[in-house]
Amino acid sequence: MNNENTRTIKPNTKYKHFKGKEYLVLHIAKHSETLEDMVVYQALYGECGIWVRPLDMFLEKIERDGKSINRFEEIVE
Repeated sequence: MNNENTRTIKPNTKYKHFKGKEYLVLHIAKHSETLEDMVVYQALYGECGIWVRPLDMFLEKIERDGKSINRFEEIVE
């Protein structure tokens, strides 16, 4: 799945949130009413909860310490 900045989300791939925690993307799903693309992902810490977030939000850049960074960054192993 792509957005305007051409980043791609890959299921079964680990991502690091800008706050430092790691997650595994499980699926790209569609919202049942809006058809918006959603990212289904699992925390790789604690109780390993399952989360969902709009794809655009997952891919967006945020401001942190005066720098523009990705909210989630793929972990290359």
